[in-house]
Amino acid sequence: MAQQALLSPEAVIEEFNKNGVTHVVYLPDSETNWMYQLMQADHTLDLIPVSREGESIAIAAGLIAGGKKPVVLIQNTGMLESGDSIRGIAKDCQMPVVMLVGYRGWTRHGPTPDSAARYTEPTLRAWEVPYYLIEHDEDASRITAAFDDAARSSGPVAVLVGDEYHGFNR
Repeated sequence: MAQQALLSPEAVIEEFNKNGVTHVVYLPDSETNWMYQLMQADHTLDLIPVSREGESIAIAAGLIAGGKKPVVLIQNTGMLESGDSIRGIAKDCQMPVVMLVGYRGWTRHGPTPDSAARYTEPTLRAWEVPYYLIEHDEDASRITAAFDDAARSSGPVAVLVGDEYHGFNR
């Protein structure tokens, strides 16, 4: 039986490093624990925890204004909470920010009872925020595509993470 391909935190952090990410603005949670451990060990990344995901865009905007290159790591519920900041700061002030959004409740296997999943993509389309979906290491290069889009458009771009990050035994 073939082993299912997974999204590893190493692949994601490799993409961060390729794109010169200096800061990770994030809300700590149990799903990103493997990722957190590796980010903490990577001395090129400064970690900025927030108490509410609605703060993340404003903090990222301040970092961008200061010449840094942040990435925002939030869940889709937090993205919905951040709507006014996405609109008023990232869109209206033309901030090229990439958001990695945990796609809680998403399933490729049919309907989901989770309203956060059902509203994620329609909301991004309504806000005119381009987005990519990643689930496996083979998809990780879409993070670079998102950074390219954000720079080209001077606006926010989302990367929907359809699978939680998996740690591997070394």
